[in-house]
Amino acid sequence: MDKLFYLTPSLCLALASWVLSRRYVVFTLLRLPGTLCHELAHFLAGLATFARPTSLSIIPRRAGRGYRLGEVQLANARWYNSAPTALAPILLLLIPWWVATLRARGAWHFTPLDAGLAFLVAPQFLACWPSATDWKLAMRSWPLAFIAGAGWYAWAKYPWLRSWPWPAA
Repeated sequence: MDKLFYLTPSLCLALASWVLSRRYVVFTLLRLPGTLCHELAHFLAGLATFARPTSLSIIPRRAGRGYRLGEVQLANARWYNSAPTALAPILLLLIPWWVATLRARGAWHFTPLDAGLAFLVAPQFLACWPSATDWKLAMRSWPLAFIAGAGWYAWAKYPWLRSWPWPAA
């Protein structure tokens, strides 16, 4: 509960930034730390899954009625690496949780450091959700969902699969 209480100012700041960035461009700048982490998550996951990221940009660009805050281009997005690369920003939720775990230990109170951390943690709440383009890219990995579903079904249906080493037939 302390962690959630600690993260409340960051959540409120994230909500305010999200609402106000639609009306005032200057609030888009408050989202840049989150955008950097979001795009780095794609980039690092792309390296780890051999999707071969070729470029990373966090320069906001006009796109239709809004702004595209950043992008990573991949040279080798395939069925086996698209979902892990596209959905990697979901792991950004670990950053606020980690900060809250470190700062809310024992008897604590808010300090100026916590106010500064709120401005760095708040954008992570906005940046953790994959964009529509990310979801489209993740859909290329539908065979992985099929394989995972079949594995889960087999694990649930056949209890002997849960024991290791497997018994001899």
